[in-house]
Amino acid sequence: VFGKDINLILVLNNLSSDRKSVKVYMSASTILYTRRAVEEILKAATSVELGPRQGKHIRVKIPYTHYGRYLTTDKRIQVTALCEVMHGLKLLVEKTIILEDTNIIIKLPRRVVVNRAVSLEISYANPLPEPVSRCVLLVTLMNQQVKINLARLAPRERSKIYFEFTPRRAGPLQLQVDFSCDKFSHVKGFVTIAVAPA
Repeated sequence: VFGKDINLILVLNNLSSDRKSVKVYMSASTILYTRRAVEEILKAATSVELGPRQGKHIRVKIPYTHYGRYLTTDKRIQVTALCEVMHGLKLLVEKTIILEDTNIIIKLPRRVVVNRAVSLEISYANPLPEPVSRCVLLVTLMNQQVKINLARLAPRERSKIYFEFTPRRAGPLQLQVDFSCDKFSHVKGFVTIAVAPA
């Protein structure tokens, strides 16, 4: 989840009946959706001895403080492990991590009716271990955008606002919410609202 430390486990298994020495080179970079690297955030090397038919786990932790300021709006991290068996094979393992946003929650009333005012609850959060300021919600509904300036949020703080509107026609309506601040931008949430006839 975006804003938290990333914990990974690399599993190495020796499938042979011989002892193996393995050198593992780990790296991680923030990337764009095109897989182009933006910034290297982890570089480490370790050696592992594997007995016959033995498996071992290598734990890797990427703290938020290492990746936070280098993350793009794509919220992607590419992790690579190059495993070199002494006098033998090389194996490359790659994993792309897409960090989830759980920051926007939109609560609707049970029934939404044409020409009747509706109040929605929009909940937003700061997932980071540091305060954020210059917080803005951009709400898009019925081809109109409303920009709402919000108070700063303490570390891991959640807050909410109530948004009122009156639907003018029956059928599905899409509400989009975009939350930005000084430390991250474009955290999105959306719901489809079923508007009933009057």
